[in-house]
This record gives sequence, C-alpha cells and structure tokens, in this order.
Amino acid sequence: MDSLTQLTLGAAVGEAVLGRKVGNRAMVWGGFAGLLPDFDVFARFFTDEISALAFHRGATHSIVFAVFTGIALGSLAEWLYRSGTYRKKWYKGLVASFILSMFGFLVFGLYWILKLPNILIGGAVAGLGLGWFVWTKYLSKNLQEVNANRHEWIGLFFLAIVTHPILDCFTAYGTRLLWPFSHVRISWDNISVVDPAYTLPLLLGVIVASFFSKNNKKRKIANWAGILISSAYMVFTFCHKNQFNNIFEKSLARQGIEYTRYMTAPTILQNFLWLGVAESDTAFYHGYYSFFNKKPIIKKFNVLPKNHQRIAHLENKREIKILKWFSKNYYNIIVRNDGRLQFNDLRYGSFNEDFKNENDYIFKFILTQHNDQLQVDQSRAGRKVDGKAFKKYFDRVLGN
Repeated sequence: MDSLTQLTLGAAVGEAVLGRKVGNRAMVWGGFAGLLPDFDVFARFFTDEISALAFHRGATHSIVFAVFTGIALGSLAEWLYRSGTYRKKWYKGLVASFILSMFGFLVFGLYWILKLPNILIGGAVAGLGLGWFVWTKYLSKNLQEVNANRHEWIGLFFLAIVTHPILDCFTAYGTRLLWPFSHVRISWDNISVVDPAYTLPLLLGVIVASFFSKNNKKRKIANWAGILISSAYMVFTFCHKNQFNNIFEKSLARQGIEYTRYMTAPTILQNFLWLGVAESDTAFYHGYYSFFNKKPIIKKFNVLPKNHQRIAHLENKREIKILKWFSKNYYNIIVRNDGRLQFNDLRYGSFNEDFKNENDYIFKFILTQHNDQLQVDQSRAGRKVDGKAFKKYFDRVLGN
C-alpha cells in the first residue's frame, strides 16, 4: 500500500511490541522499519524501468528479508542504546534529518501521483511543524535511559518489516512474500493500494497514543483501538469482494459470456466501486459496479480484444516476459495513433470506464522496437487529476 499507510502500520506495530518500555521511540523505529521494504523503489535510478518494475515488491518484501534485516537492525538498535551513542549530537542530527527526509519523500510521492500543487504547499507548512516538533521533543532534550534487550529490539524490527509485505498482499499489485523460494506474486485483491478508511484509524491511534506516557494504559488502548478498527475494516473488504464476485459471475451469465477465469479488485481510495476482468479465448470482458447502485447487476461490459498475436514476434524478449508475469496475463495489445504497440495491464481499469482511446488505460506500457532492441516505457499520459476528475470519479463511486 502507500507509504503513509506502511509507515503508520509500522509505528503501530512498534508501539504494540515495545512502546511500554521505550515510549515513542518504538513508534519512530517501527515507522522506519515499516517503510524500509519500499526503499526498493530507488532501483529505478540505477536500472531500466522494466527491471525496476520486476524488482519492486520482490526481495525486500519477503519473509527472508524481514528475518535477516530484523536481526541486523535489532542488534544495532540494542547497541546504540546500550553504548549511549543515541545521546550524541551527531546521531540525533542524523535521526532528525532522516525523519524530515522521509516526510519529504512522502510529500513528493503524493505530488507525483496526484499532480496537485497544493500538496507541495501543505507539505512545506507541515514540514516546518514537524521540524519544530522534532527540535522541541528530541534534539534539544537530554534523552532518557532505554531498557530493552536485543531480543525485544529484534522482535520490533522483524514484525514492523514483515507486516509491510503482508499488507501489500491484500492489494492487486501483490508481493513476492516467499522469495527466493517462489517468484509468485501473492495478491488477494481485496483493498486498494490507497484506502484512507484503513489508514486513518491506525494513524489516529498512533497520534493519540504518542501524547500519553509509556506507562499510561490509555496509550495502549488508543494504539490497539486503531489496529483493531483497521483490521475489522480489512475483514469488511473481504466481505465486499465475496459479494462482488457473486454479482460479477451472475452478470456474466446473464449476458451469456463464457470465460476461463476472472479477477476482481476495488478501485482507488475506497472499497465501494469495484472492477472485474473476465478472460475468454479472444477477449477480456471488463465491468464496473458500485455497491450504491440500485440493482446488483453489471449492465455493461467493455469487450477488449486480446490481440496477443501482435507481440508474438517479441515473446522471447525479457521485457515482454516480465510484463506478462507482472500483469498475470491480464493484458491486451493495441496499436497507438503513432503506430507503436501499447501493452495494457487490465487489472487497473480505465480512467473513464470506456477504453475509448489509448490514454484511457491506467497502467500501460509503450513498446518501441529498434532493429533487435525493444524499448519499453511506462506511459502516464491521461493521468490528469483535478477537482473535476475527482467529482466525476466519486459520483461514479456513489452509483451516479
């Protein structure tokens, strides 16, 4: 899921494991550990786009990574506090810089996704507030003694790290949780990669808990309340998925559509507007349904011809193999207006539900062949996000 959610979940886990002994430090270290697996996104600066796509949510999102990294970081944290290094000015400055850098990473990540200038303005104001908070609560104070053993620190880091890829398994993007023993991307497709209804209870629980002393019972209650409410919501999303699967199957049968398999998933930011993709021999049938619709039926399916034969001459290319694997073979090929081929991952749907033109597909890759070389570029054309687009989208969520 998104970085804010992973940071918050890590902080909540850290507090649950070690908050009573080390106070807010458990949240800070837990939040760091919760973000750590997503540092694999920086691979895009050192390799090509397709290699970075294959690497993301791979090795760093595995149980093996959580075990070894948990042991290493837990041992390091125990040494930092046992040796007194955590009180040194250079170390406190390093930690403060990291916290502010991660906040900036979150802000620019949101801006990159939504392209809203107000996010940068709000982020700058919030960043100043965060800087003041870090100074008054951390940098300018003599820090208290920390009494936690190595096993407890290892437990905090392991659990805060491993819950990150487990949470990602609930999304359609999936993760290679069992790497290196299996390269299968585990995905249960029941929640969006960004869903405030899951994140906010966790975030509020952590924020409220942070204002109580580590020995105050209200601290534990607040944090666990956030965890339990978010977990209950996750169960609710599985109930929605089961309901939608039944509606999707009945709608396909009603229109006499024969299929070999299908997948379903919620659209972004909520769990009420769902999409389904069914595969036949020659095409995919794509449909949307809102739980606010008056009738439990999908009236219209978009028929998307596979056109897989258009890349038959490229099937041995490494890039094509990665794209097929990544999309779980839920893809079609179209010819763009400029004559190039476009590979569309159909699991993420369309901006307007109609698939009328090449830019309507949300997750798409442009294929350019130069002699024997294949260049693959992820296209972000069509991702215009503004007030009008948000209104249109949420009108659809509400069944309008």
